[in-house]
Amino acid sequence: MQVHNVQQGTPEWHALRASYFTASEAPAMMGASKYQTRTDLLAMKKTGIVEEVTPQQQAIFDRGHATEELARPLVEEMLGEELYPIVGTSGNLLASMDGATMLGDTLFEHKLWNQGVVAQIRAGELQPHYYWQLEQQLLVSGAERVIFVCSDGTKTNFEHLEYRPVAGRREQLVAGWAQFEEDLGALEVKEAKAEVIGAAPDQLPALRIEVTGMVTASNLDAFKSHALQVFSSINTDLKDDQDFADAEKTVKWCGDVESRLEAAKQHALSQTESIDALFKAIDDIKEEARRKRLELEKLVKNRKDTIRSDIVMDSAKALQDHIDQINGTLGGRIRMPRVPADFAGSIKGKKTVASLNEAAGAELARAKIGASRIGDGIRTNLASLNELAANHKFLFADAQELVLKANDDLVALIKVRINEHEQEEQKRRDAELAREQQRQQEEAKQPAVEQIHNPDPEPVAAATPITSATPVTQAVTDDGQRIKLGDISARLGFTLPADFLSSLGFDAVATERSAKLYRASDFPRICAALINHIQAVQASRAAA
Repeated sequence: MQVHNVQQGTPEWHALRASYFTASEAPAMMGASKYQTRTDLLAMKKTGIVEEVTPQQQAIFDRGHATEELARPLVEEMLGEELYPIVGTSGNLLASMDGATMLGDTLFEHKLWNQGVVAQIRAGELQPHYYWQLEQQLLVSGAERVIFVCSDGTKTNFEHLEYRPVAGRREQLVAGWAQFEEDLGALEVKEAKAEVIGAAPDQLPALRIEVTGMVTASNLDAFKSHALQVFSSINTDLKDDQDFADAEKTVKWCGDVESRLEAAKQHALSQTESIDALFKAIDDIKEEARRKRLELEKLVKNRKDTIRSDIVMDSAKALQDHIDQINGTLGGRIRMPRVPADFAGSIKGKKTVASLNEAAGAELARAKIGASRIGDGIRTNLASLNELAANHKFLFADAQELVLKANDDLVALIKVRINEHEQEEQKRRDAELAREQQRQQEEAKQPAVEQIHNPDPEPVAAATPITSATPVTQAVTDDGQRIKLGDISARLGFTLPADFLSSLGFDAVATERSAKLYRASDFPRICAALINHIQAVQASRAAA
């Protein structure tokens, strides 16, 4: 960790934070912050624009710093050591610690008294909003633990727990920042949009009707013409949040028009019983308002369903593209497993297009991080297979399943399989050698048996000795196993020169440093050739 001589809250501290990914930003990056979305954090890091701190927020911050100063001596008393505020970086990560011991093995993190946080401490389980910050502090500092405190600066309201790194979380954090950095590089900042407020069409003029047994005064024709014109101009091509807000407000407006027209009709009806033209005009207008209202209601529902479906499908495609990129690094033989992602579940309950995109984007980032971690594990395991089992790939036909194991487990399994295979091969070679030796012994005894059954044999020409110029050959399949010349001599119990082996017809097929390597499958033939050579020498001397 590199320590920076800056004080928290100063302009120098803020400038330093702008160049790093900070511990307090880790929860938002992981999609777990209560106060900031991952999308907002991306925009802030891209533009460098930070929201102004309100007076109310500053008052809370000031109170938090004051209680932190009061709580530090209480923690020092508990630890028996002094604590020093510290700001440190490691790589592109930064962490500001409320306190650290002189040796740096223990950190102190303080939160203002809050019943929700207190409940988590007492239960011994912090929410992601808190533990991602602590994980980054431990990662950057190299400390062993954090004393996490929630207090108001007094012993009365003081709760704490000891937090230590949780297996797997550090790897998730590092992978999360890596994905965040990739997304940040590809981010295109769009103009911020104001809060969407729906707008209904211009109000229709007041409908005036006077009747005395007949319609005596009415602007109905002009009213109808204007109303139908307004209805025809209503937007039904819904694309963004503004269009949806307008449509939803217009639905309410159309309903209100229907109600007012019905009231006007009933008012006119109370004055006369037979005004067909009046009622027909009112009915026409009311029916058009009703039709437009129902059409918009259906369009709003259908379009929202379509948008939700498009967001889910686009997110799923983006995840698959990411997985395809990882597959491209695995050499073609191995493929990524299915990476679970619940895009439909993530957008459940969201109402606006912006919130739908935010929820799906957070789930996509989580799934990409998971996929990248799996891909890293597979590549590590493939490297182990290539290094430890290069000559034994036939033993690992199930590599697709094996590469998903923890690397330590895979390495152990590789060694066990190869060892078991070599033991079986050695047993096979030993059995084959024993059979060959038995055969040679039986062949050597055969002339003596014939002498017993034929006491007066015809003179037999001296046997042609088998010398090094006439080696024993027999086609044997090369299984790829190799054996050093020294190991052959060790098995036989005497030194066997390479030149002598060559004279028997067995040449080295490879070298390893200065050692000559021979086909392990040739060992029985080498033994047979040696036996034949010895018998030939013996027969030659007997004939002399």
